[in-house]
Amino acid sequence: MKYITFAVPCYNSQDYLDRCVRSLLVGGEDVEIILVNDGSTDRTGEIIDGYAEKYPQIVRAVHKENGGHGSGVNKGLELATGLYYKVVDSDDWLEKEAYEKLLHTIKKHVQDGEESIPDLYIVNYVYNHLDEGVSRSVGYKNIFPEEKLCSWQDINDFKMSQYIIKHALVYRTEILRESGVKLPEHTFFVDNIIAYQPLPYVESIYYINADLYQYYIGREDQSVNEKMLMKRIDQYIDVVNIMADCVDLEQVSRRKPKLAVYMTHFLSILMMTVIVHLMLIGDDEAKQKAKLLWAGMKERHPALYRKLRYTKLSGLTRMPFRRIVIAIYRIVRKIYKFQ
Repeated sequence: MKYITFAVPCYNSQDYLDRCVRSLLVGGEDVEIILVNDGSTDRTGEIIDGYAEKYPQIVRAVHKENGGHGSGVNKGLELATGLYYKVVDSDDWLEKEAYEKLLHTIKKHVQDGEESIPDLYIVNYVYNHLDEGVSRSVGYKNIFPEEKLCSWQDINDFKMSQYIIKHALVYRTEILRESGVKLPEHTFFVDNIIAYQPLPYVESIYYINADLYQYYIGREDQSVNEKMLMKRIDQYIDVVNIMADCVDLEQVSRRKPKLAVYMTHFLSILMMTVIVHLMLIGDDEAKQKAKLLWAGMKERHPALYRKLRYTKLSGLTRMPFRRIVIAIYRIVRKIYKFQ
């Protein structure tokens, strides 16, 4: 039995792929590693073929035309045979002890029977600014009970700047498939969708307070880099609109009110990020894009619009002084070092 399928979308990853794959091989034959070569032009394809040949019971090499990160995630989910599914970016890696703890916990839950198997594991992740020699762990012990099966009704309130990103999530594979999540191709920032759309299908959660996912941050070409985000702002807007449209939060609120509050909070953070970066761009076209984004939200989702515009974090962008909004954003970014 494969307890976890790891999907690793790879595009021109030759310089750091080995670190990623070696960290995943710790799971041995209990896991499946799907390496998706997304039309690379360097030695990436050769490297993943080497791993598949050396570890045929663990590693699967997939070669496809370039379709972007989301395309690699979709392909991995299509082929996955593991009980759980996790995406690991090719420049990131897993910490050995936390990985072993996660795998041991999954095995124990499987042995205890179907009712003990959670739909979602949440595990800490670490921002690694390797060039600066700085790292910061992000955990959720203020939100979820530790190492205890719980539901959305058992969670506490999220802090203003706190939300769950893909790196912290280990979904049960059938939950992802049931949710129908499919990431758009040739689009950045799509990890936000997989951290959002499947959540209403999750009934049971298990939090492990260990630093599992090691997130390398600092490359100039990363999508979260401020300059790159401004360059790709239209794609960020597309992702926010997809997320607002893919889940009926009013319906979620009737069944899982605390989850609906969190998902609205998550959207508010993304909306604030978009609007602030449009402010940073600052030209007439950017101002028009901000107006259209809010207008579209108001037309399609009036109740959600009112919350985002007037009661949530994104409402801060209504402040009359552009420089103050940008200054607040830069202070938060400096403190939390998320870019």
